Amino acid sequence: MNLPRHLARGAAVLAACAAALCAHAALPTVPAPAAEAAPAVGASGLLQAGLGMVLVLGLIFLCAWLARRFGLPRFGGSALVKVVGSAMVGQRERVVVVEVGETWLVLGVTASQVNTLHSLPAQALPAASAPAAAHGGSAKAVELFAQKLRDSLGIQPKPGA
Repeated sequence: MNLPRHLARGAAVLAACAAALCAHAALPTVPAPAAEAAPAVGASGLLQAGLGMVLVLGLIFLCAWLARRFGLPRFGGSALVKVVGSAMVGQRERVVVVEVGETWLVLGVTASQVNTLHSLPAQALPAASAPAAAHGGSAKAVELFAQKLRDSLGIQPKPGA
């Protein structure tokens, strides 16, 4: 068995460590200079750090709000596909008009699928209807369209809605 060889190797390592410790203990030591006490952090330091953190977080939220408000271009967006407009039909359903080349596709989008509802040639948006489309149009027109879409899809409206 190799047990005596392992014991001999372990004893040699232990003897080398003990010799190193004894040699280190025999060296003269110089006392280390006394370290200066760290200054105590007062309330003003904590207040300054807290205000700095609040300022940085505020700047982050301001930049996010500005990016959302002014529609910062998203990375990876394609120039071939552009969303012309969209309207909510239900809680998780929407109708989206997408421009692909010279064609507009009217898509029904749900949580689990996307269906092509209609296809038509691309048109220029009139200047008068552009702000209405940006604000979602009139509520009556949107509700009428939502009702027609529900009827065509065979979805029954919820009671009380």
